[in-house]
Formats: sequence, C-alpha cells, structure tokens
Amino acid sequence: MRVSNVIAVTLVVALLTACAVPTAPEKPYLQKISYEELPGWDNDHVTDALPALQKSCAVLERKKTASESALATVQPDDWAAACHKIRGITPGDSAQARHVLADALVPYRVMTTEAGLFTGYYEPTLHGTYQQGGHYQTPLYQKPQDMITADLGAFKSEWQGKRLVGKVQDGKFVPYDARQQIARGTLKDRAQPLLWVDSPVDAFFLAVQGSGHVQLPDGTIVRVGYDGNNGHDYVAIGRWLLDHNELSKPVTMHAIRAWLASHPARAAEVMNANPSYVFFRMLNQMDGGPQGAEGVGLTMGRSLAVDPAYVPLGTALWLDTTDAKGNVLRQLMVAQDTGGAIKGVVRGDIFWGIGADAEAQAGAMQSPGVYYLLLPRGAVIHDTP
Repeated sequence: MRVSNVIAVTLVVALLTACAVPTAPEKPYLQKISYEELPGWDNDHVTDALPALQKSCAVLERKKTASESALATVQPDDWAAACHKIRGITPGDSAQARHVLADALVPYRVMTTEAGLFTGYYEPTLHGTYQQGGHYQTPLYQKPQDMITADLGAFKSEWQGKRLVGKVQDGKFVPYDARQQIARGTLKDRAQPLLWVDSPVDAFFLAVQGSGHVQLPDGTIVRVGYDGNNGHDYVAIGRWLLDHNELSKPVTMHAIRAWLASHPARAAEVMNANPSYVFFRMLNQMDGGPQGAEGVGLTMGRSLAVDPAYVPLGTALWLDTTDAKGNVLRQLMVAQDTGGAIKGVVRGDIFWGIGADAEAQAGAMQSPGVYYLLLPRGAVIHDTP
C-alpha cells in the first residue's frame, strides 16, 4: 500500500505541477454517457485488464458496507451483481468482454474544473543489508511502537474515515516526528531498522513508490512494502524545486533524480521539504508483486492509483491520456491503489511494473488526460445538476 488518506498534522497542500483549467462546473459530478462516447473503446484489448478486475471483484464481493465517494455511492449488492457478470468473461475474447462490461457497468464522464494529470510508478530495486556498515547508512525503519493512530470517527460521525497520527509527549497527543527530525536520528531508540540501504535518494523514492526489492550483498533479494506513515502531508519535492526555480516544467522523476545527483550537498534539504515519512515491513516473496491499497496484487499497466475521495477502490475506469513518449493511451484500468501525491478529481498514477523498463515509463510520465468511471448499475450518483 502507498501513503494512505490521512488528516495530516501539517497544513501544507502539495501539487506536483500546475495545470490549465478547462471550463466546467465548479463542483465535480458524473454525467452518464454511452460506451460509443468512450474514445478508443473498440480498440483496447480489454481482457488484458481481466486479472485486475477479477482481483478487485474478490474484494468487492466480500464487502458489507457501501463504497462512498464524493461522486457516487455503490452498495455491496450492486458490486456483487456486476462482478457476477464479469466472472463470465472469456479470457482473450475482448469483443465478448466489451459486451459483458456494457451489461454490467454504466460509463460516466467526470465533470470538473480540474485538469487531469496522470503519472506512473513502479517497483524499484535497491541495495542493502541487515546491518549498518560501509556504504549502507540509510535505514528503512519499521513502524515505531510509540506511534499512535487516532480514529476520528470514534469521536464524531462526520469524521468517519479520518485519522490523526501522532505520539504522546508530556501527557499530550502531538504530531509525530517529521522527516527532518527522523533524518537527525530521533527514532534511534524508538524504531527498529528493517534494513540499511546504500542511497538516501533511493530510499526516498522507495517511499514514494510504496514497495520494492532490496538486493543483499550475497545476491539474495527481499521485498519490502508500505506499513504506515508519520501522518504528515506529502509534499512533492518536484513542486518545491519548481517554486525555487531549480527546475522547469515538465518536472518528472528523472529530472528530480538528476537534480539530486548533481546537487549532493543540498539533496537532504530538498528531500526534507517533504515532511511525510514512510515505514516498511517485509513482504512475502510469493505475493507475486506489490500490493495496492485495495489489498490485491497490482497488474502491470492496468492498475491505477486514485484519490479514493472521488473514486471508490475497485472501480473500473476508461483512461484517455498519453504515455511518457506521447503515444495515445486509451484503455481499461482498475482503481486499486492510492498515493500521498494522488489527490484530485481526475488524478491517476499508473503502475508500470518492475525493472528498468517500468522505471523508464514511470519516471518520465506526466501527462494530461481524463478518465471515465464505469460503475455498477444501481450506483447512486451524487450532486448531478
């Protein structure tokens, strides 16, 4: 899981880049359309998304409560009915899949003043060891035992689903240590390092991606994944570099990495501009890939990280954007993950997989675009004019 939806203990709102704003209603809502209005609907190999759909259905069919978002509410029975039909899709038969999906799901255009932005992420490989020494000086910390997560819904119903993360200090509940404090060593006696890695920059981007591989000196590879964060807002350092005239648009992961590599004396300062800090746990090697916020393994090129305030996890979406090379990307996706930087009505992060090719796709992608929600029949649409 990547950085989850937390009421942060700092009051900083981050955007990766500024985007042009189209003319549209101020308050977002969904507009029902036909499948013929989905650009490229007949051209995608939609069955390539079938593994992702089936994984999400395994979760949705067990739901006992409604999926709530600012745009729609979907009841468990509606998910179950749609998933029952989706399970009848024949692998490899995209024509039949389109027919089944059209019967099970209704397409909606997202009407909003926000311009859509789509980026990518991947599962990186780092180099590390279990013991500090030599080049291995950057810890990947386990979740601290003194860190407390307060469920605000237990205090007021209108705060349902909101959390505060902090610690008790002198009898008071206070914000947990920010990244800069942790970098100074404040967790030495309060949290156990899971591993030590050889690059603070690689560790920083591992936290952004949420999970990855760590190769040990003997060649053994272990997998680590997200296990919580310190509750501070995620601040995109690309935005910081842009605001301080250190980079110009487009700000990509590759550009940020290159800047950090060429300014080693300032790298810590810039990374500390993001107070959010991620804690890790070991992942089972048999998991077959990183796990998203929905609790299922991600599917390369078909899993999308979204803002769950607007898109319920498990929702099928039709994506219309371009990849890192500017090629048109119109295909079926499934909302299976979240991210600290993934905030907004039309904001998505495509999971590109593992390895160098995935890193190249993810690191250079920053594309305008739109998506359409494909919701089960019976879904209640909110605030339609």
